[in-house]
Amino acid sequence: MDLDAPSLWWLAVGALVAAELATGTFYLLMLALGAAAGAMAAHAGVDSETQVTVAAAVGGGAVVVWHFIRRLRPKRAPAERNRDVNIDIGQRLHVTAWDAEGTARVPYRGASWAVRYAGDGAPAPGEYVIVALDGNELRVAPAGRH
Repeated sequence: MDLDAPSLWWLAVGALVAAELATGTFYLLMLALGAAAGAMAAHAGVDSETQVTVAAAVGGGAVVVWHFIRRLRPKRAPAERNRDVNIDIGQRLHVTAWDAEGTARVPYRGASWAVRYAGDGAPAPGEYVIVALDGNELRVAPAGRH
């Protein structure tokens, strides 16, 4: 069986997409776009050198553009401080007393939780906001300054 140039390009697209699905490397999809552009060039009847040039320009350009898009996006907060991951971040609670190490026990969501002060200076009784979770310990900061 003899395959023509567009078929070879489409096989390359399929192989790149399959490799991306196996590895999770989004950049392979950008290269697959380049291979699809090479297939379109082959369908248009251009010579093989132009096909390769088109595929390299589109695939390489897409990789570069995606790289810069990812660099410009703000970095996500770590999971222990990310409100999208943990619904407790940003919730308020009242601490009635602190011990000498800056920890306390408070009722929260129907249970007694360990709380650690994450603000500046010495903790005082009052309203606090959960800013992070460390295992089963809540990290809190004063409600007015988080």
